[in-house]
Amino acid sequence: MNSLVVFLFAILVLVQSSVAQEGIPDDATANPGRPTVSTPATITPVGYLQFETGLLGAWHSPEFSSRESVNEVIKFSVSPRVEFLAASEPSVHYRADDQIGNGTAEVFFGVQGVVHHGEGAQPSIAVSYFRRIYDGGVPELDFGSPRNSMLLLASADVKGFHYDANAMLNEVIEGTTHRAQFGQSLTISHPVGKRFAISGEIWHFTQPFLRSNGLGNLWAVSYTARRNLVFDGGFNHGLTSTSTRWEAFVGFTYLLPHKLLH
Repeated sequence: MNSLVVFLFAILVLVQSSVAQEGIPDDATANPGRPTVSTPATITPVGYLQFETGLLGAWHSPEFSSRESVNEVIKFSVSPRVEFLAASEPSVHYRADDQIGNGTAEVFFGVQGVVHHGEGAQPSIAVSYFRRIYDGGVPELDFGSPRNSMLLLASADVKGFHYDANAMLNEVIEGTTHRAQFGQSLTISHPVGKRFAISGEIWHFTQPFLRSNGLGNLWAVSYTARRNLVFDGGFNHGLTSTSTRWEAFVGFTYLLPHKLLH
């Protein structure tokens, strides 16, 4: 319930702020990275602060029977090729082993660099690195919580469809044991009318400590309320016995329409 209150309050504040704007600069266009596992190779407009806020509910996973959380990603590009990111789950409510708990999940800092700016069917290519700087100790989703993560990203538009493809190399830790985790994701989206878009995704992560694999299929719909405000919602279904069976999510991406860096 606390997560829901925080989420609804964030929507109210940011939507009112956006509606109150008399004008939005031409280059202040949101570039959502949520709600899919895949991250776009393209980055946010230079000098603008972007918030990606969501509420996630998950059921039947190796570490919990149910889990609800608020998640937040903040992005800021300092040049056409470099973007800094921070990601966290500030509020988590879960049920595991017949116990109910509340806590804060991990906090990550990262940087993404665009190697090649593509156009149309020619893909944009980027690399990114994330480091976990805080671990709250709450039950995790099926792909775990890497301490270090490296990603190779590609995005392009082909015959009316947009795709984001990621390849991931993570370092996961259990006790004093370190293992490599490999992941892949592919998201394909297509606009429906002027404001809506539908996305489908397939993703896979190795689970070295379970000696298994997490595999899932995600579907989402997004609505562009304004150029700097995009709402989304959808679900994910795990396809293996060690995957989180069901996840449902709603959220929004909001680009603050005031340039902080000129």
